[in-house]
Amino acid sequence: MRGRGRLAIPMQDTPDPASIPDTQRRRFTLPPDWFLVALGAMIGVVTALGAVAFKKVLDIAAEHTSGWNSDMPMWLLPLLPMAGALGAGILVQRYATEARGHGVPEVIDAVYRRGGKIRRRVAIVKAVTSIMTIGSGGSAGAEGPIVQIGSAIGSGVAGALRISREHMTTLLGCGAAAGIASVFNAPLAGVLFVMEILLRDFSLKTFTPIMIASVMSTATTRAILDNQEALFAVQGELASYQFTFPELPSYVLLGLVCAAVAVGFIKLLYATEDVYAKMRIRPTLKPVTGALLLGVLGVGYLGMMHAQGHDEAHVPNFFYNGYSTIESLLDPTLFDASAAEHAADIASTAPLEASEKTSPLMEGEVLSTSLLMLLLLMGCKALGTAFTLGSGGSGGVFAPSLFLGATTGAAFGQLMSMFGLLPDGGSPASYALVGMAAMVAGTTHAPLTAILILFELTNDYKVILPIMIAAVLSTLGAQFLLPDSIYSLKLRRAGLHLGTAADLTILRKMTARQITLVPHVAVRPADPLDKLFALSDIYKIVDFVVIDSDDKYVGLVTGQELRTALIEREAIPYLLVAELVRQDLPTIEAEETLDGVLRKFSETDVTSLALVERTSDGLIAKGLITRGRLMHRYQNALSQR
Repeated sequence: MRGRGRLAIPMQDTPDPASIPDTQRRRFTLPPDWFLVALGAMIGVVTALGAVAFKKVLDIAAEHTSGWNSDMPMWLLPLLPMAGALGAGILVQRYATEARGHGVPEVIDAVYRRGGKIRRRVAIVKAVTSIMTIGSGGSAGAEGPIVQIGSAIGSGVAGALRISREHMTTLLGCGAAAGIASVFNAPLAGVLFVMEILLRDFSLKTFTPIMIASVMSTATTRAILDNQEALFAVQGELASYQFTFPELPSYVLLGLVCAAVAVGFIKLLYATEDVYAKMRIRPTLKPVTGALLLGVLGVGYLGMMHAQGHDEAHVPNFFYNGYSTIESLLDPTLFDASAAEHAADIASTAPLEASEKTSPLMEGEVLSTSLLMLLLLMGCKALGTAFTLGSGGSGGVFAPSLFLGATTGAAFGQLMSMFGLLPDGGSPASYALVGMAAMVAGTTHAPLTAILILFELTNDYKVILPIMIAAVLSTLGAQFLLPDSIYSLKLRRAGLHLGTAADLTILRKMTARQITLVPHVAVRPADPLDKLFALSDIYKIVDFVVIDSDDKYVGLVTGQELRTALIEREAIPYLLVAELVRQDLPTIEAEETLDGVLRKFSETDVTSLALVERTSDGLIAKGLITRGRLMHRYQNALSQR
C-alpha cells in the first residue's frame, strides 16, 4: 500500500504509527518509491535473459549466413539479405509497424506521447525482424532493437502492475538501460544512454532504479556468459598508448571531421527514408529493394577488393553489425605493414598481408587498411546502412556510427602517417578509437554517453582525454551544421519537438488531470449577453463555457470578448452569446501532458481553457484550467524534486 512520502510496513502487535514519534517511526519504514528499485532489479534480470538470447541467435544467424555467402558466387550476394528483408517486412507490416527502422525514436515517442506505453508484441516482433535483417547481412546494429525490446519489457511490467504514468517512463528506461548494458557489457553506458537520450532526466528518483536495472542486467549477463571483458578490448601497443599535448590539434581536427561525416550520414539516412516514403510499392517489398541495393553495393566493393589482390574476400566488411572490422581497426599491428607504402604513395593500395593474418574477422571478410580502401569502406557503410534502414529494415544506428567513426579515424590516422605527423609510438588505431566516440557524439548529440560508452567498450582509460576533446567538438560541430540528432530529427519531422531543459521532463510526467479545475458556468448560444455580466457579478468570473441544447461543448466566451463589448455599451442589450463565442480555442483532455497544455496556452491570448471529455456524440465540458493553476501545479512539482 503506497502512501505519501513513505511506505509503512505493517508490523504485528504495534501501536498506531500516527502515535509513534518520527524518530521511532523511521525504524520500520522504507524510503519513498522503493518499489521502483525492486521493479528495476527485476526488469534488469528479465531483460538480460532476453538480450542474451537475442544476441546468441543473432550471432548464430550471422555466422551461418556469412559462411553461406563465402561459398556462393559473388553475384548471388544480394540473395540472403533480400530473403531476410522480405521476412522482416511481412512481420512488421502485419504485427507491429513500430518495429520498422532503428527503434530509438519510437521509444522516445512512446515516452513523450503515450506515457511510456509500448505494445507487448513489439518486443517479440522487433527481436525476430532484427535477427532476420542483421543476421542475413543487413547493415545495422543490435542496440536499437535491444533498446526497443528492453523498453517494451519495462513498459509491459508497468502496465501489468498498473503503475502510474509518472513512474511508467522510469520503468521503460530501466528496460532500455538493461538492454544496452547487457548487449555491450557496459552498465554505465546503459544508464547514460537512457538518461541523456531517452528520458533527458537526471533526477535521483529516476537515476536510482535505472542504475539498479543496468547493474543487475550486466551481472546476469556476465554470470550466464562468464565474460568480464569489454566488447572491443584494447590490446597490444594501443594498450600502452599515452596521449601527448602536441597531438591536441590532430584530435581537435578529427572531432570536426567526424562532425561533418556524422551530419552527412544523418542526412543520407533520412533522404533515403524520404525516397522510400514516396515509392508506390507494397510496404513489405520496400526492405527487399533496400537489401538488393545493399547487395549490389557489396558486389562492387568485393570487386574492388579483388582488384587489389584480396581474392579471398567473399563478404563485404560493411555487412552485418561490423564489430569484427571495428575490433581489427583497433589493432595497431594492422597498420605497421603498410606504413612504408603509405608514406611513399598517398594512394597506395598494396595488399596488407599482416592485416589478413591477424584480424579477427568473420568468415569471408578481409580488411585492407590502405587509405583508399578505408575511405571506400566508410562510404559503403553509410550507404549500406541507409539502404537497410531507410527502406524499412529493422536494426540500430549505434553500431554503424561506431563503424563510421573507426574507419574515419583510421583513415585520418593513415593520412597523418603519410605526412609524418604521427608522434613516436602513435598509430592510426588510436585515431580509430577516438573517432568512434566522436562519431557517436556527432550523431546522437550526447557527448557524455559517447565518452562513457567508449570507455566501457574498450576498458581503456588512457585515451579518455582525446576522446573527451573529440566528442565535445564533434557534438558542437554537428549541432552547428544540423540542430537535430539522428534520433530527434525523425521525431521533429513527425511533429514532436524535444526540449533540453529539466523542467520539460517534469511537465511531461504530469497530466491535466492533476490540475485543480475551476468550476465552469455554462451558458447557451441563444442567451442574451446581459446574462453573462449578471453571472460575472455573482460568481466573480469572466470566462464562460458555451454549451448547446444537448449539453455538448460549443466554445468559450472569454473576458477579452466581454471587455470588447463594454466599449459599445449601448449595443449590449441587443447581443447574444452566439455572437461572442470563440470556437477557435483549443480544448484540453484529462490525459494530456502539461507540456502540451502549456504550449496551447502559449498559442492563445486567454487565461482559461476548457477541460473536456470526448464522447461519441461530442465534447462534454468538465471545467476550466487557468494559466495560474497550471503554473501553481508546476511550481509544486519543482519544489518536490
